[in-house]
Amino acid sequence: MRTALLWAARNPWLREHVPELPFAERAVRRFMPGEHLPEALVAADELLGEGVGILLTRLGENLAAITEADEVASHYHGVIDESARRGRPPEVSVKLTQLGLDIDAEVAYRHSLELARHAARAGTWFWVDMEGSDYTEQTIAFYERLHAEEPRTGICLQAYLRRTAADVARLLPHQPAVRLVKGAYDEPAAIAFRDRAAVDANYLGLALTLAQAAGAGGARLALGTHDAELIDQLALMTDAAGIPRSALEVHMLYGIRADQLLRLRAEGFPAFSLVAYGEFWYPWYMRRLAERPANVLFALRQILP
Repeated sequence: MRTALLWAARNPWLREHVPELPFAERAVRRFMPGEHLPEALVAADELLGEGVGILLTRLGENLAAITEADEVASHYHGVIDESARRGRPPEVSVKLTQLGLDIDAEVAYRHSLELARHAARAGTWFWVDMEGSDYTEQTIAFYERLHAEEPRTGICLQAYLRRTAADVARLLPHQPAVRLVKGAYDEPAAIAFRDRAAVDANYLGLALTLAQAAGAGGARLALGTHDAELIDQLALMTDAAGIPRSALEVHMLYGIRADQLLRLRAEGFPAFSLVAYGEFWYPWYMRRLAERPANVLFALRQILP
């Protein structure tokens, strides 16, 4: 099922036609409050009222023209300006291909640096999302350069990639901010763990390494997973090691396991919700379905009257 859903995420015909189906809009509401920024901000206000921090991301990737990257950057500058007027400014999370990485890497870097500096002035953070494995090395090198210019930046790393332990060791001397996820792309066994138990074991090992650095003030760690049971396992280890729970942030997607996010916040973990919005939601949505069978069951229920 996971392989089929990830294939569907890449299929151009489905990408064009599925969003037109009546049930699709109902199903996607599970994971995003709407396609436009005002709807995302309303959802953000509700979550902030519950003590949950916010990350905002406008969906989209792999642009066709550099003028589109200019528009995306302009949009995010507007998001930061709007968030600066709020009591607790949301952080922003952006894919580098949204900023033109495929077309002109230097333009993408200029946009990223300007956004990172703007976010820092507003008292918030700029996050670099990770994409498929074809972009991993380029994204990490990009982040190293960006972080050297503006420390209030973060990067997403994927625990299912075999290389990630080396990437963590590479970044730790620079006191990075890392959002650790399991991974949501269809990667070959030569470069990625395919077995769930292996992915979970690698996630725990990577998270513990990052938690030790975060507890000593040498990193910022965000646990980007809906696997609350895995977070509970990590908590047993970090509690025993004397690492404060305030050093282990939990980042979950809007609409998924909100009860667990609030439970973990009540238990001392800083809690954040990533609120996505935008018209280009189809591939992102299909990858969310591939992550957990419960998501597929929810989507299927939207087809029924």
